[in-house]
Amino acid sequence: MQVSTGFIHGYSVADWQDLTTFAVEAERIGVDSIWSPEGWGFDGATPLAYLAAKTSRIKLGTGVLQIGTRTPTNMAMTAMSLYSMSDGRFLLGIGTSGPQVIEGFHGVIFDNPIQRTRETIEIMRQLFNGDRVAYQGRTYRLPVREGQGKSIRAEAPQMPNIPIYIASLGPRNLRLTGELADGWKGTSFMPEHAAVFFDHIQEGVRKAGRSMGELDLQAGGTVLFTDDVDEAVGALKPGLAFSLGAMGSREFNFYNSAYSRAGYADEAKKIQDLWIDGRRDEARKLVPPEMVLKSNLIGTDEMVKDRIRAYRDAGVTTLTASLRYRAMGRTGLEAPNLTERIEVLGHLMDLVNEVNEEPSSGPW
Repeated sequence: MQVSTGFIHGYSVADWQDLTTFAVEAERIGVDSIWSPEGWGFDGATPLAYLAAKTSRIKLGTGVLQIGTRTPTNMAMTAMSLYSMSDGRFLLGIGTSGPQVIEGFHGVIFDNPIQRTRETIEIMRQLFNGDRVAYQGRTYRLPVREGQGKSIRAEAPQMPNIPIYIASLGPRNLRLTGELADGWKGTSFMPEHAAVFFDHIQEGVRKAGRSMGELDLQAGGTVLFTDDVDEAVGALKPGLAFSLGAMGSREFNFYNSAYSRAGYADEAKKIQDLWIDGRRDEARKLVPPEMVLKSNLIGTDEMVKDRIRAYRDAGVTTLTASLRYRAMGRTGLEAPNLTERIEVLGHLMDLVNEVNEEPSSGPW
């Protein structure tokens, strides 16, 4: 099993040297890939161009570019640029986001997200393969109409091997991932309930005549080494309550739906209702401790190693390490400084390497 990591959310211009040092150190200790987030601040692609010039081996992924905010051809052009300048180390992570961001921030109608994802991938692969872009779909038409528009081939060299990862949560999008993608960026994942995700991915894999071994399956959570597990769980509850209650509306909250399918439907619904009704302290307290423990890598070395084994045995091929928090103190969870992030990541790598030496009972 490999390890991936990402940037701290909310990084600012003043953190670019910090980010460079972190990426270089992650590369040195053997981390496979580092991923750039895209929310409603900095974009997810430009920072990787910066890191491509600072590193030489670590893979660089967008985690993730938002479908619908760029045309498929524009997204493909960005991917080809980053793939070229990084000497083939670029990983294209894409996702639908949700109506709150797509409609509220970008002003783009959030409709047919699964079909839009399919068509985006199919169009991008035309460019990657050096074909003329000619496509007539439900969402995209290239050329858009008869007239002056013509099918055009990208001027860039062919790059058919650019890996595409989909950040998918819902059953239809998971099936699409298995059918078309090279990898999966997973969240809201608990190894004990891996079938909630992997059964659907397998359906798509079978439809395409592929095998699960062809996909890089990435999932993980917050890494927090501590002897006070109860305190850690209590400190992480607000973040999970936010995902269940605030990351979407009552109709569209993909995180809430994922946990519901894993057997926490009653809890997820109650937490969401409390959050939306403004009773957020009650929502935070209602988060079951086991949801926090199963979604993250928390505790002593042996406890974290047990979680690493759980991810490995569930079929995860790349463990995603979130380093957003440091050990608790009087002020609760805090953002770790650069030295702490590197130390935690290095310690996690040691534990993963130890687990990798053990016999595996993974499903593929």
